[in-house]
Amino acid sequence: MKLYKHITILIATIFLVSACTDYVDYDPKDDYQITADVYFNSVNDYEAAVVGTYDPLQWMYLNILIGDIASDNTLSGGESATDVIGLQQIDNMTHNSNNDNLTSIWRWLYEGINRANYLEQNKAKLDFPKKAALYGEVYFLRAYYYFELVKFFGDVPLVTERRLTASDSGTLERAPKAKVYEQIEKDLLAAIASLPSSATQKGRATKFAAQALLGKVYLYQNKFTEAATVLENVIGVYSLVPNYGSQFLRAGENGPESVFEVQHTNTSNWWDWGFTPQGTEGNFGIIHNGPRAFSGPNYASGWSFNVPTKALFDSYNANDSRRDASILDIVAFATATGAEYAQGYKHTGYFNHKYIPRAGESGAQTELNYLTNYRAIRYADVLLMAAEANNRKTSPNDAKAQDYLNRVRRRAFNGSTAYDITATGDALKNAIWAERNFELAMEGHRFFDLVRTGQAASKIQGFVTGKHEVFPIPQQEIDISKLTQNPGY
Repeated sequence: MKLYKHITILIATIFLVSACTDYVDYDPKDDYQITADVYFNSVNDYEAAVVGTYDPLQWMYLNILIGDIASDNTLSGGESATDVIGLQQIDNMTHNSNNDNLTSIWRWLYEGINRANYLEQNKAKLDFPKKAALYGEVYFLRAYYYFELVKFFGDVPLVTERRLTASDSGTLERAPKAKVYEQIEKDLLAAIASLPSSATQKGRATKFAAQALLGKVYLYQNKFTEAATVLENVIGVYSLVPNYGSQFLRAGENGPESVFEVQHTNTSNWWDWGFTPQGTEGNFGIIHNGPRAFSGPNYASGWSFNVPTKALFDSYNANDSRRDASILDIVAFATATGAEYAQGYKHTGYFNHKYIPRAGESGAQTELNYLTNYRAIRYADVLLMAAEANNRKTSPNDAKAQDYLNRVRRRAFNGSTAYDITATGDALKNAIWAERNFELAMEGHRFFDLVRTGQAASKIQGFVTGKHEVFPIPQQEIDISKLTQNPGY
């Protein structure tokens, strides 16, 4: 198979034409510029192409599942030991370069980058009002996709000026992670300079979303002073909702705590299992998190993947409102309501309550059309990142770190100050790290937090230092482009 079938080369106009929200497979040819010549001739063409560049965000369900399954938070689950074997391998830390799930992540992220690069390639064709703001979205999205790639794979091929084409087969090389981060920072700074402060449409990137993402990028590089500075711009712009669990319900979407949220809908009425998840605009990840053969109120049946551990549930203070909002105790729920369910593989008795299938929130082919948005960046995450950055920067400000940390904790404990953290130094740092999991559990962040903070080997069973900090480069890419493999794989 050609390289362009893996680092996917889809023409960013063919798949965008009408509503610009559906993915259409296209076998690229070197005459793709003919399409650009007849396409990028109006503002609507550019707008449509940008909307299409958002589309791969809707395909990132594996990134989120793996962020917890690879960690100490959850077990793979499913029906059996061979159900989605890629997730089973990742849970067991036995994954290799032929893992289909990791290959999909690689392909889909490069598809997003290719769409952004196609816009960059055709940037000079037409001038129009608000063009800079539109390209701010392009740079934000490209930074988002490259950041995910670096988190998963480390050094990766870095291309920014043009789309990859069939002629690139066998010529690509992995750029050092530091160079990729340099480009991510450059893109986000460009986005910050041109994006509006408020979104013109739900789900569109804003200046503050770009600043929040840049703060996270700095944090991952241990640039704590820079992270504290940029995150300060976001403090006070958003607010914590009083009821923690409410923000994960449909009524809580795009609320005052949402900095950046991936939009999903069940209005496309998608039926095609052969083109999942690219074809549907629903959240395909949701069906993975529900109890099998469920019959009862509130929820719907799922596939019992990504099951929280008892250790995670027990780690919460019993008075912490986040425990039950994050984790559904299915045994207690069934006892109270008479609900029934079937136990899946590695059953723990717990399910992901934030992203569980809820009754009546899908359509057409039910499994494919859940409308639940993914809360990619929440204000609570910003506060905790700012707390960590202030604690760990060159000239620490532990008072500010405590303030930001305790804002999050007070919401969790219904406004009580009795649970405030007063520690300083390393003890405060460790409290912030622990708080990140209490606050963000089941949202796909845990594995990467453990890796970047050096805790992975002590927390994750089977984790091998020097190997499992990143995932293997897909073998198909190595065979075709002769990319080097990550150590240990």
